[in-house]
Amino acid sequence: MMFRLLTRTLVIGITLFFLILGSNFFIPEPANAAILKQQESPGQMLYQSRHSFRDETGKSWQVVLFKRVKNEQVNTIDLRLVGFPDQAVFIHPKGLEIITAQGRLFQAEDQFANNAPAPNVGEYNLKKILPQLSSTEQVKLNLPLKDKQHSLTLPAPIILEWKELINEENS
Repeated sequence: MMFRLLTRTLVIGITLFFLILGSNFFIPEPANAAILKQQESPGQMLYQSRHSFRDETGKSWQVVLFKRVKNEQVNTIDLRLVGFPDQAVFIHPKGLEIITAQGRLFQAEDQFANNAPAPNVGEYNLKKILPQLSSTEQVKLNLPLKDKQHSLTLPAPIILEWKELINEENS
């Protein structure tokens, strides 16, 4: 009888130990904002937020918001979109439509109107638009592509991260 009780207690103890130990593998870590910061030249810093998303057709997109600061002045706050595979072809010059969950519409200016580095790359000026976006609602990006209309939906935490990026210290 005593042996049975001891065996049962030992089995329960070992099971609990492995459940507690194993829970670290099954409970996801909270995502932290990953704002990259690099010095491009003396007095010039580049801040970036990079993410990958899929559009409604399954195409993969790299979404990079960056801020360039020179001599403590914000020169640019731009959003670069890169389509993969590189079958996506942006229409230049054509702005990027940004639609909030509340239905507000913004038009971001095409930064590659004259000279895009590749057909699958678009870059848009968000310097005036980003401060107007709410960090508590998702936004939809209507991509100006040559084939059919594509859109990306960005969740609110991404907008919050972008807000942190634009408020990042200039040093």
